[in-house]
Amino acid sequence: MSSLLFDFIVDKTAKTVFITREFDAELPLVWDAFTKQELLDQWWAPKPFTSKTISMEFKVGGRRFYAMVGADGVELGWQIHDYTSISPKTNFKFFNAFADKDQNLHLPGSNWDFSFSEFEGITKVNITIYNESLERMVKMIEMGFKEGFTMTLNELENVLNNQKKH
Repeated sequence: MSSLLFDFIVDKTAKTVFITREFDAELPLVWDAFTKQELLDQWWAPKPFTSKTISMEFKVGGRRFYAMVGADGVELGWQIHDYTSISPKTNFKFFNAFADKDQNLHLPGSNWDFSFSEFEGITKVNITIYNESLERMVKMIEMGFKEGFTMTLNELENVLNNQKKH
């Protein structure tokens, strides 16, 4: 069993989810996995689903628009990440919302804040997800967000391990 840190805390009063996860990889590689389309599509979905980026501009004011794809190749739903702040290799933020295939948003959404730090080759990622409505957050949790995102982060660990070998 890994000794790497993994915390997942739901604070209903604050309408916020706090996730802390450590990875046995250097910060530049972990940063790239969160910010480069070709890496994101390898892990940003719980199996058996995959993530298919339709468009992505990682810059303040830019957007990632992607589909969740089922094992049968059918696009099941779409999401957007509108990037609101980027401090290279340390932090980025985006507004997240479900959408339709034409990028029409299904509000309310949530604000995600990612912070990165490295110590002795171990990179820690702190993720804070503030939901605009308690109802949305409760629905996400009831739909299995913790289990799904845990699987997703475990898939990221596999991607990082594969990247380190090359």
